[in-house]
Amino acid sequence: MVKLATFLGALLIATTLHSADRPNIMVFLVDDMGVMDTSVPFLTDEAGQPKRYPLNDFYRTPAMERLAGNGIRFNQFYAMSVCSPTRTSILTGQNAARHRVTNWINPREDNAGTYGATNWNWGGIKQGDVTLPCILRETGYRTIHVGKGHFAPFDHAGSDPANIGFEINVAGSAFGAPGSYYAEKNYGQLIKGRRSEFTPPHLESYHGSDTFLTEALTIEAKKQVKKSVEDDKPFFLYFAHYAVHAPFESDPRFAAHYKDSGKPKAAQAFATLVEGMDKSLGDMMDQFEKLEIAENTLIFFLGDNGSDAPLGDQHVVACAEPLRGKKGAHYEGGMRVPFIAAWGKANPENSWQKAIPIPAGKIHGQIASVSDLFPTILELSKTAVPDGHSVDGFPLQKMLSGTEDETHPSQFLMHYPHGRHRSNYFTTWRDGDWKVIYHALPDEPTTGNHIQFSGGNYELFNLKEDPFESTNLADKNPEKLKEMMKGMIASLEAKDAVYPVSAEGKSLKPQLPD
Repeated sequence: MVKLATFLGALLIATTLHSADRPNIMVFLVDDMGVMDTSVPFLTDEAGQPKRYPLNDFYRTPAMERLAGNGIRFNQFYAMSVCSPTRTSILTGQNAARHRVTNWINPREDNAGTYGATNWNWGGIKQGDVTLPCILRETGYRTIHVGKGHFAPFDHAGSDPANIGFEINVAGSAFGAPGSYYAEKNYGQLIKGRRSEFTPPHLESYHGSDTFLTEALTIEAKKQVKKSVEDDKPFFLYFAHYAVHAPFESDPRFAAHYKDSGKPKAAQAFATLVEGMDKSLGDMMDQFEKLEIAENTLIFFLGDNGSDAPLGDQHVVACAEPLRGKKGAHYEGGMRVPFIAAWGKANPENSWQKAIPIPAGKIHGQIASVSDLFPTILELSKTAVPDGHSVDGFPLQKMLSGTEDETHPSQFLMHYPHGRHRSNYFTTWRDGDWKVIYHALPDEPTTGNHIQFSGGNYELFNLKEDPFESTNLADKNPEKLKEMMKGMIASLEAKDAVYPVSAEGKSLKPQLPD
């Protein structure tokens, strides 16, 4: 990654050039929330109209409904299938294959694992790297981090978001899940064992109370927004909830809504985490209106990877029904996430909303990804990408207005050169209607959550005709398979990707089919 010192001077010049008022921006990021973990229907029928499925009727997310009603939602929006790669992509604008944070970051040590890519970026984001908050802070924004960090391991500077561009950090640290959501347990400090150290910092004033972690973070986020408004500073708020990640502890405020659902207790608890997160979203929207800044505040809502709802095995249709797969998987349920963009309050006469007029209630079907947020936000804030910093994302401005953008590639690359997880050593490549999955070690023995790919290295799907990935066309369409694999290999090489290494020391790069 390009270092901060190489472009700091240019940013200082940009501050002088762009000193006019700027819109406020909130990135509202939900941990482990897939596209089906909501009452808002994202999937559509053949006519392009929203189609409800049973899971949409199980979850309660009225604030998401409110936000979607005021703005636009994307139904083919992609994240990496595990958390740290996505979070790094949001802050850098780079695909995980380029920044090389290709796995979740172990807070304590390198977790490359057997056959893993030995030179992946297990240290995460480093102090001095080019990041979105670094750039925005130098151009006049107050950059605020609230919630989950998971950008680097313990004893690395990047474990504290304050070291990678955020002026303010509340609750962000090296770990990806709290010890507990309960303040009665001090959010983890009173739990014996490994989770006792996973206690979100800066929330000691809530310890021993009955304030659920999601609510505590919301209170703190509202305080920071209010202070920024009082100081007459535009803000970039990166509000990254620990919810709805395990541990699946029931939020007592909403438990009664699911006790008669017929779902397992863990699934009921998961649903309360979803509803608590949704209340937080609504509270933030209300705060923007109370402070009279809603018209000037752009909200981006998204999940960081596919669903981890405790409803079934990761490769079957259960937790993301009708999509196949879940968090960590190479199927759509592992990497399709909800994405909604909306102004806090619609006003067609607002100058910023004239620049980016977001239609109410529209669903957009074009492919986009988390890497697109970086250039989108920089363009919105009238800030150039620093020289020498490679960006894989593309601005979403035209798509946010509800129109097709022919200049935006309809492609997505997900590269996971690791084992010891749900799907092992895989790369997926989406190009238009087609998707190919390459498995570097298709015959690895199945242990625990690992899966054996007895069908060989390749899976090929036409998602327009088969959106739920039920029929592997790799054997029936060898020419398309070869074309897609060529595209995948070219994309990986362009990003200087790293690959799994065999026990014999051989780099297991994707191969064209015979």
